[in-house]
Amino acid sequence: MNTYNDYLKEIEARKLQGLHPKPIDGAELLSEIITQIKDENNEHRKDSLNFFIYNVLPGTTSAARVKADFLKEIILGETKVEEITSEFAFEQLSHMKGGPSVEVLLDLALGEDKAIAEAAAKVLKTQVFLYEADTERLEQAMKTGNAIAKEIIESYAQAEFFTKLPEVQEEIQVVTYVAGVGDISTDLLSPGADAHSRSDRELHGQSIFEHNKEMQQEVLALKEQHPDKRIMLIAEKGTMGVGSSRMSGVNNVALWTGIPSSPYVPFINIAPVIAGTNGIAPIFLTTVGVTGGIGIDLKNWVKQKDENGNTVVDADGEPILKEVYSVKTGTVLTINTKEKKLYNGDQEFKDISTALTPQKMEFIKAGGSYAVVFGKKLQTFACKALGIEIPQVYAASKEITVENQGLTAVEKIFNKNAVGTTPGKTLHAGSNVRVEVNIVGSQDTTGLMTSQELEMMAATVISPIVDAGYQSGCHTASVWDDKSKANIPRLMKFMNDFGLITGRDPKGHYHAMTDVIHKVLNDITVDDWDIIIGGDSHTRMSKGVAFGADSGTVALALATGEATMPIPESVKVTFKGSMRSFMDFRDVVHATQQQMLKQFDGENVFQGRVIEVHIGTLTSDQAFTFTDWTAEMKAKASICISEEETLIESLEIARDRIQIMIKKGMDNEKQMLQGLVDKANNRIEELKSGSKPALKPDADAKYYAEVVIDLDEIAEPMIADPDVNNEDPSRRYTHDTIRPLSYYGGTKKVDLGFVGSCMVHKGDMKILAQMLKNIEAQHGKVEFKAPLVVAPPTYNIVDELKAEGDWEVLQKYSGFEFNDDAPKAAARTKYENMLYLERPGCNLCMGNQEKAEPGDTVMATSTRLFQGRVVKDADGKKGESLLSSTPVVVLSTILGRTPTMEEYEAAVDGIVLTKFKPSQKQLVMA
Repeated sequence: MNTYNDYLKEIEARKLQGLHPKPIDGAELLSEIITQIKDENNEHRKDSLNFFIYNVLPGTTSAARVKADFLKEIILGETKVEEITSEFAFEQLSHMKGGPSVEVLLDLALGEDKAIAEAAAKVLKTQVFLYEADTERLEQAMKTGNAIAKEIIESYAQAEFFTKLPEVQEEIQVVTYVAGVGDISTDLLSPGADAHSRSDRELHGQSIFEHNKEMQQEVLALKEQHPDKRIMLIAEKGTMGVGSSRMSGVNNVALWTGIPSSPYVPFINIAPVIAGTNGIAPIFLTTVGVTGGIGIDLKNWVKQKDENGNTVVDADGEPILKEVYSVKTGTVLTINTKEKKLYNGDQEFKDISTALTPQKMEFIKAGGSYAVVFGKKLQTFACKALGIEIPQVYAASKEITVENQGLTAVEKIFNKNAVGTTPGKTLHAGSNVRVEVNIVGSQDTTGLMTSQELEMMAATVISPIVDAGYQSGCHTASVWDDKSKANIPRLMKFMNDFGLITGRDPKGHYHAMTDVIHKVLNDITVDDWDIIIGGDSHTRMSKGVAFGADSGTVALALATGEATMPIPESVKVTFKGSMRSFMDFRDVVHATQQQMLKQFDGENVFQGRVIEVHIGTLTSDQAFTFTDWTAEMKAKASICISEEETLIESLEIARDRIQIMIKKGMDNEKQMLQGLVDKANNRIEELKSGSKPALKPDADAKYYAEVVIDLDEIAEPMIADPDVNNEDPSRRYTHDTIRPLSYYGGTKKVDLGFVGSCMVHKGDMKILAQMLKNIEAQHGKVEFKAPLVVAPPTYNIVDELKAEGDWEVLQKYSGFEFNDDAPKAAARTKYENMLYLERPGCNLCMGNQEKAEPGDTVMATSTRLFQGRVVKDADGKKGESLLSSTPVVVLSTILGRTPTMEEYEAAVDGIVLTKFKPSQKQLVMA
């Protein structure tokens, strides 16, 4: 009885937090509960029944196996439980989402008892989470003459699991709740500091709005006032869900405002309604679709124009916005799913067709995108087994072909990897395409959710279609605390068993790696035609095309080897002019955003599109700096177009780093990493022989826009400023305010510097070492007037720096160096004015373990400047995170303030920052 008693103790502890009993996923606990159910005199029987019926996680959890087997006993009459009839047992199985439940249903459907077989078949016809072992069993039974098996397969062929679902209601009434003015980061919905609790949905739900109880009570009050309506969560004058895909953010919104997915599975809600003046961030919108939700682009504020059609601006040159219609908190609106319009009473506010496409309507009807993906797969199997054509049940995939129009790079990649499209048809942007995925990455703060999703969709092994899957430990690298010790080994074991390469070896045979996931994925991508899916918004590679995704989409890609999405439009970015010798490539990245906004009158043409960057001559490490930042540009993805010679060099670097991983013992039984080495060698040979040139767009490809970046205009370092004191809150924390170094006049106090995150590479560490030597040579010593935190992205980089002597330089000036034999057990809260050499990983950029001191002004190479991410506000002083290049960060900590241009140029004298000259070759196919 120990397990059950421990559970009761946990329940009492959760009561103190205002929480219900945690859902059960373990076999041992549920087995005890079943024993108590069978004992009619047991004092815990009533509670045990409730736990069994209403509090067990479905899918392939060990508890689900025990539950399915017990329900089978009841149905067969081997065990009698008065409160659970045979009919109710079947209903329970119908909500268990595959795995053991489907296995039990197949046992019963293919058994000798006709009545039971028919009842089981009725339930099986509603199920979609079947895998090869299940469908092979059905097909074999049909071939041997089993009528029930044939009946089930015929039902699948007609997709009755979908067609017999209730239609989407014509009118959905919503009441608005403005969650913030300006862009809303997913940190507001699911704070990074609470990453450890994401797999405990009810507990994590308490973190929504960054634990703001007042806002939470406002949502509850709206629900009480409008019990027949849904809450629409809004980003007023901004974009909803910027920063990351964060399934936990959508889960939290759904928990507070959505609909329960099942009466027998607690805290899993679906169908949230989310909106923003400037729509939903692209990858966050995908996450909304996973749950069958609705994401609306309101456009309720628009730029004012003068009589000549020019944008009216204020004294600061910012566009003046005019409110077209109000969505203030408490406004009751109607979503008409038939007309695809948004109404206030009888007044039409907005056409919302893009939120209610035929495919999205299917997600809403099915309760999420997974059911549609698996349903299509199941229908295809059934029709093949029956030897019939596939009936048109689902909305036809949108296939757009434009005669005499070439292809962009992303269009070429999608056409190459597409499955299920019309043979011989060339597809252009806007087409809805199912594609095979080559590389899949899972990171550690969303990985536990991904593992839960895999269990819930009854997946047990990585798809053979996937070349490689990787599970990182980077987001929890800073502090090896009790939460990490409890979560990370369990995650690594699950993913290792599932077939991924894992940063930590559950068997302990190789050194634990906390390498930044994006850097690892960039290295293990060994083909410029690859498609990559990763559980983080910064899944942006310098080779192939990569998409950041929620934990569920990652699970789907791991399980099926596929992803489905429209082919995005592209924006072409080219360069002209020359870089000054004292400029870092990070300055080019920021200048790209600044010049783009200037060229297009403040419109972000990158948002929701693929940035096709004709970078040409930069190898993968430095090119990744550009593609990585495109997440902050709000782009859906980015593709680097490279010269053949540059691509060969990048592939050789990647291949050699994979060889190091193999040498460390990280390959698995299937030799996944060796397969990548072989693939890299093959691609290198193709490029050298000319048999398959580097990916290039066609000369006559069509782009949404073309942006030309003038390198001559970049005269000084560029800094992304959160502009925390802007009078208009919608213009704070946007990544769009890019300022030259001279703006700060060499006087802005800097309290902390951070060199790290996925935006830096080995070159940045070498720049840091050389700058320290320069400063010592110029001033006789190196003295920090502000703390400098340095976190190399990968262990490979540390090893290379040690071999080349640069790590010794960093050690000389550091006051702290990480020790893997005794990692930090608690987050640092105070910093001294010295250099900290931290463990490879995300560190301050993630903000879930360590942060700057509240109210600090931080100068960082990081990617995130959102409020509270790297630094929280203090009483009377806003925390601010300014983003810049490594040289600017380093010098700011030496001086304790922003440098002048004279000080900056002296500090980088003689250092080669970036050798970048725009390619002089044709980067298009004639």
